Amino acid sequence: MRLILLTQYFPPEVGAPQNRLFATARSLHARGAEVTVLTAMPNYPEMRVHAAYRGRFTAVEDMDGLRVIRAWILVSARRTIFWRLCNYLSFVFTALVVGLFRLKRSDVLLVESPPLFLGITAMLLARAKRAKLVFNVSDLWPESAVQLGLVTNRTLIGLSERLEMRCYRRSALITGQTQGIVRNIQARCPDKRVVWVPNGVDFAAMEQALAAPTDRTVLDALGIRSSDTVFAYAGIIGHAQGLEVVLHAADRLKHRADIHFLLIGDGPELGNLKELAGRLAVQRVHFVQKMPRAALIGLLREVSGVVVPLRRNDLFKGAIPSKIFEALALSKPLLLGVEGEAKALFIDEGQAGLAFIPEDADDLARKAEQLADAPALMHAHGANGAQYARQAFDRERISARLWEELLRITGTKVP
Repeated sequence: MRLILLTQYFPPEVGAPQNRLFATARSLHARGAEVTVLTAMPNYPEMRVHAAYRGRFTAVEDMDGLRVIRAWILVSARRTIFWRLCNYLSFVFTALVVGLFRLKRSDVLLVESPPLFLGITAMLLARAKRAKLVFNVSDLWPESAVQLGLVTNRTLIGLSERLEMRCYRRSALITGQTQGIVRNIQARCPDKRVVWVPNGVDFAAMEQALAAPTDRTVLDALGIRSSDTVFAYAGIIGHAQGLEVVLHAADRLKHRADIHFLLIGDGPELGNLKELAGRLAVQRVHFVQKMPRAALIGLLREVSGVVVPLRRNDLFKGAIPSKIFEALALSKPLLLGVEGEAKALFIDEGQAGLAFIPEDADDLARKAEQLADAPALMHAHGANGAQYARQAFDRERISARLWEELLRITGTKVP
């Protein structure tokens, strides 16, 4: 089977979508697919093209047996909706041009959305290369952008909604990263097959990482004792995460010298959070700059638990933050500030930690104390989470289900 993976985001960029797509592509390749990735010049999240790729319209490389074709993309550090659209649409055009000339005729074209506009390229290339279109939805667009207030222009919203439905109608298979996404699309496209293909844990890679020694260097440098309780957040420090709740919870816990919070990463809200930490005079919230994955795993193995917040918004009731999966694989209990599907899966069903009300600092402080005062409870939640991840979110099993769906739509028989 020849398969094209079309995505704007791919390693060496660092991030949850990049890691998930790379793992999926490698897994499909291991099952016998000839996988070609068509992607952009790496630039995210710095919004600056990596040095090795600057000044080039296209590039071709091999990554773990995958043929990776890259196309030029317009990159700007300005975060207005105009420049975001320029960024998306530039790759829509260059990916189409490069794809028409560089890609072979294929059996399947799997496209990652968002950005939704890449669906234009996907539909045209699928027709040109005689490929079945598989539309993978990791976030509903334009619905999510409208609810977050990122897009208010009625004309743009209307055009995006029509494009979204056209992409679904043209697809041989639609996959959704959350059950909420699947239900939403099924309700609007009852004649289409829509399959849940969630994110998950690469246990083979995780076991390799766990073979390395743990690393207390960062904790020791911060003066955190081995007997202290440490809750960590690792990821993008942005508006959606609502990390102010962590600082306000730490303010409520000033009487607890044994409870610390780590905020690991970078993002547009980092400066504002540091300013808030100064105003609150919280001493046990520590900002740690982003680090390579191996070093991050070594640090997370030494913390007590992982805090995963999002703002209180109906849109996020269908969200499953990817950092949950790493916490489960490391047997770390969750402090989960996400309502809806994530709470139902990982707290109610998986018993992998405690939930707090999103943006409620008092509730987060109470739940942090509850875990800090009950080491046996923390251990039990961590063990529950690891077992639940192996049963329901093993990335290898998820890829196997996707492979079966691809075999079905192409009429390929298993040898």
